[in-house]
Amino acid sequence: MSFVIAVYVPEGIVMSSDSRQSVTIEGKNPEGNPFKVDTVNSDAVIKTYLLEKQQIGISSFGQDLLGGIPTASHIKRFIEEELKANDDVTTVPQKLKEYFRKSFPNADAGFHVAGYRKEGRGSVPYVYSCHVAKNELGRRNTKPDGSVTYGATWSGQGDILSSILIPVTIKDEKGNDKVIRSPAPIIWDAMSLQDAIDFSIYAIRTTIDTMRFQARPKNVGGPIDVLVLTPDEAKWIQKKELRGST
Repeated sequence: MSFVIAVYVPEGIVMSSDSRQSVTIEGKNPEGNPFKVDTVNSDAVIKTYLLEKQQIGISSFGQDLLGGIPTASHIKRFIEEELKANDDVTTVPQKLKEYFRKSFPNADAGFHVAGYRKEGRGSVPYVYSCHVAKNELGRRNTKPDGSVTYGATWSGQGDILSSILIPVTIKDEKGNDKVIRSPAPIIWDAMSLQDAIDFSIYAIRTTIDTMRFQARPKNVGGPIDVLVLTPDEAKWIQKKELRGST
């Protein structure tokens, strides 16, 4: 599992992800009884990628080992084999989904795709989310009337953050929704880019720290990668790198 988040505010888009890869090992004990063990396989997996030519960010979540190979390797092949010079943030999400559905149609995996597109004299932000097995693709940063909105979308192990930010409702005796807990709102439209960076790190760090004390698989962890996209540039705020022994 994973936790990835895209925060979109007037100044730019922040894409962040954890680095943990969890696997389930199946086998039989000496008595012949089957068993399953969830374990951490790595804390150095890449889940956020920058398409430098297109200035587009991609974050992957869910099942990581597809055909026994990490998603990062498949993303590199996708960039080499499928992308054309005229591809932009409106064409990449569909191509990405279809690329993975060709070989792994039942993969419980998905992606956030974000970037800017020049329309007229201005740059318009686009934030998409797609899922391979569900064959779903949708834009996340628009209102029902099609205008741009600001906020955050997260995927993967998002229950902890959702429990903090999403109102809790129950059905009353008439079957109507009744809000029993309503968190204070976040004013996304007024959020600065630095605050968006801080929020994305907070979201992942809080998930990691909360899981530490819960009796559940610790399937979010490792370093947090943070990519920022603006109409002018795309740059890494923090990114794990290969290193030798110290």
